[in-house]
Amino acid sequence: MANINRVVLVGNLTKDPELRHTPSGTAVCKLRIAVNTRQKDAQGNWGDKPNYFDVTVWGNQGESCSQYLSKGRPVGVDGRLDWREWEAQDGSKRQAVEIIADTVQFLGSREGGGAGGDGERQFVPAAATAGNEDFTGSADDDIPF
Repeated sequence: MANINRVVLVGNLTKDPELRHTPSGTAVCKLRIAVNTRQKDAQGNWGDKPNYFDVTVWGNQGESCSQYLSKGRPVGVDGRLDWREWEAQDGSKRQAVEIIADTVQFLGSREGGGAGGDGERQFVPAAATAGNEDFTGSADDDIPF
């Protein structure tokens, strides 16, 4: 049986992308995204709990992320988990789990960080943004139920 290591997330950037280059010139872009989870509190009320994820995007796609994305922008990430361990300068063991992105979908519009003109957040399916980053349709249009 084969192992599967796949992650698909849709969330918002918590800060602007950070672009660096390896000594050989390969672009490496670091993103941090927040993804809310709905859960009940002790009183039985529903609320959002944010989860934060570090994402690494390599190559030309990383350069595009750095150029076109900014804090607050919604993105879709498809990739894999990568666990690393290292020893800090003080001798302590450190570890981190991050997402290595295979693809990053730019969602929403560049101007409003994904918010509609009335200030409400909209979810824009990745297919709707392909080749049209200024999609401003309502998320409720043409839903069959």
